[in-house]
Amino acid sequence: MTYRLVRLSLLGLLCVPVFMNCSGPKAISHSKDKALLDQIETNFKDAAAQYKVLAANVPQGKFPKTYFPTTAKYEFSNSSWWCSGFYPGSLLYLYEQTKDPSLYAEAERILVDLEKEKNNTGTHDLGFMMFCSFGNANRIAPKPSYNNILLTSAKSLATRFDPVVGCIRSWNSKAGEYLVIIDNMMNLELLFWATRLSGDSSFYKIAVTHANTTMTNHFRPDYSSYHVINYDQKTGGVQQKRTAQGAADESAWARGQVWGLYGYIVTYRETRDKRYLDQANNIARFLLNHPNLPSDKIPYWDFNAPGIPSALRDASAGSIMASALLELSGYQEPAEAKTSLKVAETIIRNLSSTTYKAAPGTNGGFIIQHGVGHLPNKSEVDVPLSYGDYYFIEAMVRYKALHR
Repeated sequence: MTYRLVRLSLLGLLCVPVFMNCSGPKAISHSKDKALLDQIETNFKDAAAQYKVLAANVPQGKFPKTYFPTTAKYEFSNSSWWCSGFYPGSLLYLYEQTKDPSLYAEAERILVDLEKEKNNTGTHDLGFMMFCSFGNANRIAPKPSYNNILLTSAKSLATRFDPVVGCIRSWNSKAGEYLVIIDNMMNLELLFWATRLSGDSSFYKIAVTHANTTMTNHFRPDYSSYHVINYDQKTGGVQQKRTAQGAADESAWARGQVWGLYGYIVTYRETRDKRYLDQANNIARFLLNHPNLPSDKIPYWDFNAPGIPSALRDASAGSIMASALLELSGYQEPAEAKTSLKVAETIIRNLSSTTYKAAPGTNGGFIIQHGVGHLPNKSEVDVPLSYGDYYFIEAMVRYKALHR
């Protein structure tokens, strides 16, 4: 595959989205569920208290990944870990909702440790790391320094693009392999933002080319996706399709499906190209009509997991799906919008229950229980996850925004 320049959409450049990872895209006719809105306000207060517990246990220079309730032990990472942006991002969202200055102070403290990652060209996850953190900080209190950090981050991310393959490299690998994972769709938002800020269309072109290549090669006829595509870097041809973190190569790993859903919604928002809205709608239909989606709408860790209905749920996938569906509903026709909103409501309501939401002072300060990171690798299984919290908070912010 050769790199073809993508015409820069004037609409994509000039249309500043109504939200950056938080509020809905437009007013939607939707009946108010006062009980759920009241629950969301309670959740924000409880989450703020939880994150004070978490903050008290975060070592200097470290970022929280998870907590193991059975041993009462935390797992932390350095700033270069792909999840490092979620903790400050969650603090910033919660500060907006509660106006608690201690949350903002903690976010500012840890952003100092994160800033150096703007120069990290060894990861594809700079969108997660820098846009969920500095992007939210810049939205709340814009600063030239934040713009510079984010633009530098976008430049670092762009170095991983290969014009022959037409994608941003995900995992570094051995010679002859060029690995791209579905998760990478989540990092394109940083590139779209960089074009809006700088006027440099190269970031936009990279993002759209990556989205197009991924749409061609990652998805099956039913709009489920593989996790990993192994390209030949010399020719751009596909060498292998597999699913590293799911149950099998041909299975539908839950978090991978919702990464794709969310990523194509963002791509539509930024380009207004209907192909991406169609892709997002088709992914949503696959998820919402799947016979293995439980009635509470919190997915199993894989839609084809062995042992269903006793298989583990992945609350993080549920959080991401709820947030994505809330944005998608603003672009859909009324019937599908109603369905998306209803499912998002159901997920938020169930994640707010004692089954998934941790009791105050427990769970190491994390909000949501029962996430699954990498079950085949026996890593982060049935534990809280920083991104599960982040997208749960984001989903509630988006839902609340529908009723302003």
